[in-house]
Amino acid sequence: MPDLSDFAGGWRLARRIEDARAGLTGRFEGQAVFRPGAGGLVVTETGVLRYGAGQPVQAERRYIWRVEAGGIAVFFDDGRPFHRFSPAAPEARHDCAPDLYHVRYDFSVWPRWRVVWHVTGPRKNYVMTSDHTPMKTRSSAMPTGA
Repeated sequence: MPDLSDFAGGWRLARRIEDARAGLTGRFEGQAVFRPGAGGLVVTETGVLRYGAGQPVQAERRYIWRVEAGGIAVFFDDGRPFHRFSPAAPEARHDCAPDLYHVRYDFSVWPRWRVVWHVTGPRKNYVMTSDHTPMKTRSSAMPTGA
């Protein structure tokens, strides 16, 4: 099972969003770069989002991943907690009332890995699947103490 330092570097990112509420499918193609910072790894996803018949748009988002309590804690880029998971038991939830986010990480074909979110509630009903493939420029180096 990977530990936090194994994620450092660049990953090709392909994401599919099946939005049952809107009856639309979205696709995101880009990259996720995990760089040392903020006491762990700062994750920056950048790419192009295509949603339904709409025009493609440039999209970007950031997270912070840190080692905590024998697992990996994921935070929003402003430092608010998002969820925690262990690579050995890679499931978690995030309550964002009134909606519920359930995630499952799959590392069974490492270094390729997948993240599947099931989001349900009165405002949302979608499944988002993100596939990560290592980029040739990936580096697993992390500074000491990270």
